[in-house]
Amino acid sequence: MEKLPKITIPVLVGVILLIIIIAKSSVTISSGHAGVLYQTFGNGVVTDQPPLGEGFHIIAPWNRVFVYEIRQQELSEKMQVLSSNGLEIKLDASAWYQPVSADVAKLHQEKGENYLQRVIQPAIRSAARSVVGRYTPEQLYSSKRDAIQSEIYEETKKILDNQYIQLNEVLVRDVTLPPAIKDAIERKLRQEQESLEYEFRLEKATKEAQKVRIEAQGKADANAILSASLTDKVLQDKGIDATLELAKSQNAKVVIVGSGDSGLPLILGNN
Repeated sequence: MEKLPKITIPVLVGVILLIIIIAKSSVTISSGHAGVLYQTFGNGVVTDQPPLGEGFHIIAPWNRVFVYEIRQQELSEKMQVLSSNGLEIKLDASAWYQPVSADVAKLHQEKGENYLQRVIQPAIRSAARSVVGRYTPEQLYSSKRDAIQSEIYEETKKILDNQYIQLNEVLVRDVTLPPAIKDAIERKLRQEQESLEYEFRLEKATKEAQKVRIEAQGKADANAILSASLTDKVLQDKGIDATLELAKSQNAKVVIVGSGDSGLPLILGNN
């Protein structure tokens, strides 16, 4: 077997070292991620430059890159909190969040890669306890779910706005009350519904009776006005008008003028 030329060995070593250097000096950032550069022989985390964007990058082999996902992510939390009267409520909620891309280096420097456990979870738990503690179990069960969702979002956002994290939404999926409390609330709601239904029927009947009374009173008032206006003179005039109309009829008749009880003409005979 022939020996390799002496010059070949250094070349091979150089190629191997070059491959190692290139491997250590390159980094590829995936879609939806950003890289935080750490300079080992510099000032550490680079915060005065934009983070490394998506794609291929060459860095010094002694430096490091910490990759963060900057897309929207979801945190699901199941918490036990207390209502305003001290009853334990189970809350199932989700938070949609993402690191602020431009501040991801500061996030890494001040909070670290486990910022979810250090910042976001404590923030949403604190906000949930504070908000739920303002309401009774009945309010939480019936009409205040949208309100507590909005309030938890606002309080959590106030905390995270200064932590280089963008909070997009908080969703309350479920509010679970103790079974005994839930049953009592449902019974109360049914009773209230039945009471409202009874009041509606009673009000409807009252309005119908009032309508009948108004119509009867209207008829009575109309009759009274009519009776007051029908004097003897008016009746005679009406009788004369009616007699003249009958006299115009084509049927055979006999008109006796002045023979009625009130001096009105009498009409006798027809075909």
